[in-house]
Amino acid sequence: MDYIERFTDVELEKIIEEGLIYMCACPAQVADTLRKFRELRRYQLNCLVNPNNDLRVHEAIARNSVLAHAQLQDCLDEVLELEQWDRQTLSMPAGLRDRQEREISADSRFFELPDK
Repeated sequence: MDYIERFTDVELEKIIEEGLIYMCACPAQVADTLRKFRELRRYQLNCLVNPNNDLRVHEAIARNSVLAHAQLQDCLDEVLELEQWDRQTLSMPAGLRDRQEREISADSRFFELPDK
C-alpha cells in the first residue's frame, strides 16, 4: 500500500485547535493519532537504513503504520462528513459549536455555589 497523506500537518493542527476551542475532543483525538502514526513511520524509515537493525521488524512496523494511517484518514474523513465540518476551512459547524457551548455552560452552572 502506498503512503498517502490526505490531510496536511497544518490541517490536522487546525482540527485539533477546533476541538480544543469547542471542547470536542473526538475529531482532535483522531487527528492527533494520525500525527503520531506519521512520526512512527518516519522513525521506522530511519531504522531501516541502519544495517545493524533487524529489517524485518522495522519493515513490519512501517508497513502496518501505513495501513493504520490510511484507516484513520478514512475515519477522519467520515467523522468530518458526519459532523458536517467545512472542508475548506476545517471549521467545526456552527450547530456543533453551539451545542458544545450549551453543554459547557450547563456544566459550569452545576459547579456554581448557591447564593447566601
